[in-house]
Amino acid sequence: MFASPGTAQAAAANAAGEKQMQEVKIGYLRTYERTLALSVLDIPPEDIGLAGAKVAIADNDTTGSFLGQKFTFVPVTLAPGEDAVAAAETMLGDGVHYIVTDLSAEDTLKVADLAEKSGALVLNAGAEDDRLRQEDCRSNMLHIAPSRAMLTDGLAQYLMWKQWRDWALVEGEHPADQAFADDLKRAATKFGGKIVGEKVFEDKGGARATDSGQALVQRQIPVFLQDLPDHDVLLVADESEVFGTYVPWRTWIPRPVAGTAGLVPGSWHPASEQWGGAQIQNRFEKAAGRRMQSKDMQAWTAVRVIGEATSRTQSVDPQKVDAYIKGPDFTVAAFKGQRLTFRDWNWQLRQPVLLGEENSVVTASPQEGFLHQVSELDTLGFDRPETKCVFKD
Repeated sequence: MFASPGTAQAAAANAAGEKQMQEVKIGYLRTYERTLALSVLDIPPEDIGLAGAKVAIADNDTTGSFLGQKFTFVPVTLAPGEDAVAAAETMLGDGVHYIVTDLSAEDTLKVADLAEKSGALVLNAGAEDDRLRQEDCRSNMLHIAPSRAMLTDGLAQYLMWKQWRDWALVEGEHPADQAFADDLKRAATKFGGKIVGEKVFEDKGGARATDSGQALVQRQIPVFLQDLPDHDVLLVADESEVFGTYVPWRTWIPRPVAGTAGLVPGSWHPASEQWGGAQIQNRFEKAAGRRMQSKDMQAWTAVRVIGEATSRTQSVDPQKVDAYIKGPDFTVAAFKGQRLTFRDWNWQLRQPVLLGEENSVVTASPQEGFLHQVSELDTLGFDRPETKCVFKD
């Protein structure tokens, strides 16, 4: 049976169109383990981050279809302790030039160093460690996740705007807790707050959810906080989820709680709908069946950085795309009220910090009155004069 000339021409046109589609491979490398949290509501969903990246791939494909561009997603999920370098090596061997990561700081560095050998870019969408933007920066490692310093600076600005200047600090004893506490102290010095008292909560282990747990917590937490001097706000630094969730409403004196509990800074909030946020929330909820969290937005933004650059350059040539991303004209929209840009001294994405409690966004930093000669967003985190980043090339 022979096809009609019209059908044959359409088939040829479709074939030609398919041949013209240029592929961009985007890897997504993360570690995930269902970890315990003080509240079951705080256990990260299994597709945390991954769901955001998938929505962004679909967004990239929508625009790319008009430009002859096709985005191929290559996700790999590892258990903590698995070899991230081996997984990245496989990606690079398969022609992946862009690797979005949600890994520990150490593994992020290892993947970036491996990727540098082949000229590939790593977009850090998970690790908030300051050192990745400071002494351990890399020229091929771009940071989509905000640093801890950006998060704590955003919180400190709001507390100072409220004129709540005296802060008590209770911190965990694990390295991540100590790092968050150190950035809170740095923010106090930077913006004029005062740490009037400080305590360390020891992790003694034990069951986190027992029949008598609530009663014990109700008795123990206030007594633990009893000897802190008077303060305007109680700051909590407990990234390790040992005690922080128990602090709000159990303080010895009635004071607001902020930090890793209470009023929490983040790159995003599930309730955020300003600046067109309802649009991305609705699309994300339809795709994932839940609301968008910070890591989802960070992964979404990382993938969109690549899509925006290929769209603007109308090219999939890595050299052209990378140069545009690192160039002065690059911006990306991320439903935060303004277009976001990269700091060329450490490749950190400038972005507002949202401050929210469980059900709502309270405010967004930078706050009114915190001025900067270049960008008010540079009042968050390490500014150019503070940088310890020195790129090798």
